[in-house]
Amino acid sequence: MEDKIKVLNDKIAQAHLGGGEKRIAKQHEKKKLTARERVEYLMDEGSFEEIGMLVTHRTTDFGMEKEQYYGDGVITGYGTINGRLVYVFAQDFTVFGGALSETHAEKICKVMDMAVKNGAPMIGLNDSGGARIQEGVRSLGGYADIFYRNVQSSGVIPQISAIMGPCAGGAVYSPAMTDFTMMVENTSYMFVTGPNVVKTVTNETVTSEELGGASTHSTKSGVAHTTSANDVECLEDIKKLLGYLPQNNKETAPKVDFKLNDEVRDVLSDIIPDSANKPYDMHGVISGIIDEDSFYEIHKDFAENIIVGFARIGGRSVGIVANQPMYLAGVLDVNSSTKAARFTRFCDAFNIPLLVLVDVPGFLPGTNQEWSGIIVHGAKLLYALSEATVPRVTVITRKAYGGAYDVMNSKHIGADMNFAWPTAEIAVMGAKGASEIIFKREIAEADDSAAKLLEKEAEYAEKFANPYRAAQRGFIDEVILPKDTRRKLIKAFSMLENKKVETPNRKHGNIPL
Repeated sequence: MEDKIKVLNDKIAQAHLGGGEKRIAKQHEKKKLTARERVEYLMDEGSFEEIGMLVTHRTTDFGMEKEQYYGDGVITGYGTINGRLVYVFAQDFTVFGGALSETHAEKICKVMDMAVKNGAPMIGLNDSGGARIQEGVRSLGGYADIFYRNVQSSGVIPQISAIMGPCAGGAVYSPAMTDFTMMVENTSYMFVTGPNVVKTVTNETVTSEELGGASTHSTKSGVAHTTSANDVECLEDIKKLLGYLPQNNKETAPKVDFKLNDEVRDVLSDIIPDSANKPYDMHGVISGIIDEDSFYEIHKDFAENIIVGFARIGGRSVGIVANQPMYLAGVLDVNSSTKAARFTRFCDAFNIPLLVLVDVPGFLPGTNQEWSGIIVHGAKLLYALSEATVPRVTVITRKAYGGAYDVMNSKHIGADMNFAWPTAEIAVMGAKGASEIIFKREIAEADDSAAKLLEKEAEYAEKFANPYRAAQRGFIDEVILPKDTRRKLIKAFSMLENKKVETPNRKHGNIPL
């Protein structure tokens, strides 16, 4: 018996070494943790249970049978994070550069299946050179098996991908289909085709970092939802994000203890500038209405004219979508519409109530926007909010003009509670533009056309640039003082906690992708 125990312990020790001490040292030289170190840091101490530790590849081509490593380049299993069950896989770059093989993929698929069956989040820690070319189509088939499971899991369990090294070629499509993609600055990158292929095909010279690094994907493409300075920060971000999410689509996010002792916040009373054209930071509004220090922003550096992220209001997890007047005056454009639509659909899929803060002058005009499809991209946000059945509350802080008023969670597309501050301006367009159209002849015939325009502008603003006509129609449920906003939201979300909606019997809608 002792001999057999020794054999087992030797195999476990070999598995823990991955590709060996030299390759582990190289991983550390790059300021990267090993796959096993990442899992141990991510999970509650002592909670991780590994599955498939002794799996090896089956390839005999190209002399591969002479190079076998237990685990075959990926660590898979389950454990807890802050006491809640999660499943995880972590690709091991010390073994064949983390390249995916048939058995490597089978291990990942096994834990993905278990995550769905048991209703728990799936976390992937990606660090791989791509498909194991010695296996040919078998490795490609392995990727497709994973992709299929990503789709079947979508909207059923939260899926989080952390890119902690290379992720290239077909490998990128699995993270792209998960709910959140996190990247590590300077050590991770994602692209379909690498710099060498780009140089050959388009004659562009570009580095891996420029082509698909964390900065590129967090600011230009929007592929990355968050970025972190190093592996440890990235793993901490995963833990923080999970705190706002439910285990699956049948549950709600965990509530935290809360005492209603700071519901009035006077700081909001002076946040809107006297001039309608002067910007202000919507983050200040968010801070003034949420539980203290509870905001976790998503897509922070992409499409900055809209803000999305998670927070707590009265101990409840909520998703926030907010126009940001500090950037492009808070207009809706292609990128901001897509960003907000995707976030909205995630919240709706996982029973997270939505708070929409509105200060929007309209859609961004111009040939670039029209040729880039602002019509169809703007429709994504309209579709996503119209489709959402979770509790939905809107607060209009200032401008809500034109079609953008409709899109930003108006009463007409199914919002439950719509509040407005006294500073709200709800109209087809701004007073100046409207006056130039309505009073065009009067202004043209006036001795002083500039003065006449100002007169008519003031007249229009008095009539329409306020929340009261909308309130008279019932499109606004209540005009509230800014300082009372937090208290009103806490009560509104509490009232809507048991909201139920019967949706049409259909396979699925056809969102304008």
